[in-house]
Amino acid sequence: MTTPTENVALKIMVIDDSSTIRRSAEIFLGQAGYQTVLAEDGFDALAKMNDHNPALIFCDILMPRLDGYQTCSLIRKSARFHSTPVVMLSSKDGLFDRARGAMVGSNAYLTKPFTKDSLLRTVREYTAAAVSR
Repeated sequence: MTTPTENVALKIMVIDDSSTIRRSAEIFLGQAGYQTVLAEDGFDALAKMNDHNPALIFCDILMPRLDGYQTCSLIRKSARFHSTPVVMLSSKDGLFDRARGAMVGSNAYLTKPFTKDSLLRTVREYTAAAVSR
C-alpha cells in the first residue's frame, strides 16, 4: 500500500470536459496522496503543462476545441513532454478508438466511468519510473 507522503511530488493531470469526471479523478487521486492538475480541454492542458510538469496525463478523447487525439499528438511533439505517459479516457471501448489512440502516441486506454482501483492501478503502472528517479 502506498502512503500519501510517497506520492506528494507526483502531479497527475486530468484533461476532461466533464466536471464530474475531473472531480472524481481529483478525489480518488487526492485520497491516494497525488497532486492533481485539472484541465477542461486540450488548450487548457497545454497552457498548464509547463507550470505543473505532470508525471502522468489522463486525456479524454471527445472534447470541444481540441480533442484528445490532437492533444496527445501535440504532447508527443513537445521536446519537454514527449515521454510523459498519456492515458486516453473514453466512454467508448472500441478497437478503433484504442488503435487511433496508439497511433497518436498514447500509452494506455481507460474506459469511463473508471473505478478508483482502475485509476490508481493505471497511475502506479505509469509512474513507477518517476518514483524510482
